[in-house]
Parts: sequence; structure tokens; C-alpha cells
Amino acid sequence: MELLFENNLAGDDFALIKQARAGVERGKADELAQQAGLTDKDMARILSLSERTLHRLRPEVLLDNNASERLLLLEGLIRHGLEVFDGRAQVLGRWLRVPLPELRRQAPLALLDTVTGFSMVHAVLGRIEHGVYA
Repeated sequence: MELLFENNLAGDDFALIKQARAGVERGKADELAQQAGLTDKDMARILSLSERTLHRLRPEVLLDNNASERLLLLEGLIRHGLEVFDGRAQVLGRWLRVPLPELRRQAPLALLDTVTGFSMVHAVLGRIEHGVYA
């Protein structure tokens, strides 16, 4: 999968902003969903769109700024998750659906409807990555 943005140590937030403003093709949502085992319902909620709107949009249509930003955040999260789980997409997909004590017994997927939620899930992945589980 071609990455839409490269998240380096400095966190090139300006590149993310630029890409979100330019728009991301709706078809990228299907690619990411397939990679992480997410349903159309999951993707619609993450992108803050109705399922009907998501289905209606053709793959080459550019998403608006908000949906594009969320899609870019999801891409970064999936990339981080695949690094943590040694490239095992199925393990990442299952992990996203398991309620975690660190997230007040909510599944990571349930938090991906907000930017803060993305940050919290990244933090938990970071803890796993560094061997800090609780």
C-alpha cells in the first residue's frame, strides 16, 4: 500500500495538513479498510460520513478536509499498528475491536471518531511497542 504521508520523528504535521486540505481519494478508504479488516460501517463512523454517502462516492472523488484528515490519521494508525504487531494485519484488526482497560474498557475502534481518540490509541500502541502493558 502506498502511504499518503510519511510520519517521521518530527511529525510533519504541515504535510498532513496540506494533504488533508488537498483532499484524499475516497478509494483510499477501501484500501485501508481492507488492510485492517474494517467494515463500511466502521469507515463511515471514522470518516464522520453516513454509510450511504460513503457508498455513493466514487473511488476517485476527493473527500472533504475533515474526512481526508481522518483518513490520513487512520493510515498512520494502521502503519503504527502493523509495526507493533509485526505486520500481522489480522492481529491488528482483532486488537482494534477488543475493549482495553487502558481505554476505560472501550475498544480502540470505538475511539477513532475523534482526533483525541486517535492520539489515545497511538499512545496505547506505543506502550505495547515499549513493553508497558498496564
